[in-house]
Amino acid sequence: MLQYDSSLDAAFAALADPTRREVVARLCDGELSVGKLAEPLDMSLSAVGQHLRILEQSGLIVSEKRGRTRFCRVDHQALSAVESWLGERRRHAEQRLDRLQSFVERRGNSDD
Repeated sequence: MLQYDSSLDAAFAALADPTRREVVARLCDGELSVGKLAEPLDMSLSAVGQHLRILEQSGLIVSEKRGRTRFCRVDHQALSAVESWLGERRRHAEQRLDRLQSFVERRGNSDD
């Protein structure tokens, strides 16, 4: 039976939205306040907060309140789990393509 990792499910669900992908990409450069994260986004601060809550619930980001300002950063361990899963799929696909290429080359040489 297939085993599913609910943390990966939550991470991919969160990353399905382009706004949340943009937020994660910006946070990969370093910690930012919610206000700075919201600046380039064409939406209300409340809507940005909803996106941040989804990212935080998925485990991809962590937020911390300092004084009156909330700061967000990427949880690199959670992001690494997503990257690792994708890397495994990539390696599997590349192995299949390598086997196909070998097969095609053998078939091409047998026609000589």
